[in-house]
Parts: sequence; structure tokens; C-alpha cells
Amino acid sequence: MGEGVVSPAAIAEPPVFDRARAAVAYEGVAQALVRKLKYGDRTDLAPWMAIWMNRAGAELFEPGQLVVPVPLHWRRFVGRRFNQSAELARALSRRRHLPYAPHILKRVKGTRQQVGLGQRERHENVRAAFLVPDAAIPTVSGSAVLLVDDVYTTGATVSSAARALKRAGAARVDVLTFARVIDRDFLPGDQALI
Repeated sequence: MGEGVVSPAAIAEPPVFDRARAAVAYEGVAQALVRKLKYGDRTDLAPWMAIWMNRAGAELFEPGQLVVPVPLHWRRFVGRRFNQSAELARALSRRRHLPYAPHILKRVKGTRQQVGLGQRERHENVRAAFLVPDAAIPTVSGSAVLLVDDVYTTGATVSSAARALKRAGAARVDVLTFARVIDRDFLPGDQALI
């Protein structure tokens, strides 16, 4: 829409992160791709999805920026065997020749799945779920971070993660996701359809 444009939602409630971009709307083929990556063990899709993310987030990239995936809690990681956000972040870091930094952000709180939760429930579910380990603070401090996730729904997860990164001294935290849930996907009373 133009340089410097801020969404009405960001004006009404400024986010913790600096900027956010998504490659596609979370519907149709895009929704199927996310589900195949996330639940169908189709990690081969991540490099293709990263190509779209690379285009959509072109203005977010800067030299030396840390590419950080939204981490899974260890219990969920054991069940799934991989982190879909890490697969996307790894592909983006390779494409952009940026440092891939999966270990600077930890998910320290086991959370319920966000699917089916309303906006308020999502924010409460991931409150204080992330932490930058003490050993990673010198790496994060003063750095630009690109936080990568598969789907942006309400922003609860990336906001909680960005808050932890900013507490650790990140100079800026930008968010890049493959898909974005469009507001019409929420019913009155905050009931998510996804």
C-alpha cells in the first residue's frame, strides 16, 4: 500500500514487534500447504514456501540479521519430530545468506494448541512462553532479528516471542510468516474457525 503505511489494527493496538509480513492468506492451497508441512511430515515444501516468503518480506531483510524460528516446546517437538517454523527459517537464511539462530529463543512453557482458541485465549496461552537463555543474550543484544513462523493468526505467539527477544536487548524484531489468517476468519465472540 506504500512506504510507511501502518495497518488500522497496529494503530489501535501497537504490536511488540516492529514489522510483520506474510506471503499468502491462510486459505485454499496455502492452508493445505501449511497442514502438509506441519502435520504431514512434508518438510520438502519448506524451501518452496520460503521462496514466497522471501518475496513478501523483501523489505525486512538486512545484513547480519538473525533468522530465528518460533520454537516448539520440547514435548511437542518429540511428538512432531521437527519444527515447521525452523524448516522455513533455515530455508530463508540459506536463501538470504543470513545467520540461522534457532537456539537463541526457547519455549519454556508447554502450551495448548492454539487451534480453536479465541484471541484472548491465545494471548493468555502463550504469555511468558518464551525465553532467551542467558548464554544467548550477548548474541541478541543490539541485533536485528527476523522471527519466522508458519501462520500469523492473532499475533499472540509472535508477540510473546518478540517480547522475550526485546527483553534480551534485540534492536528490532520483524516477523515473517508464510500465511496470515484474515480477520473475517473470526466470528463474533472471538471464536476462531481454524
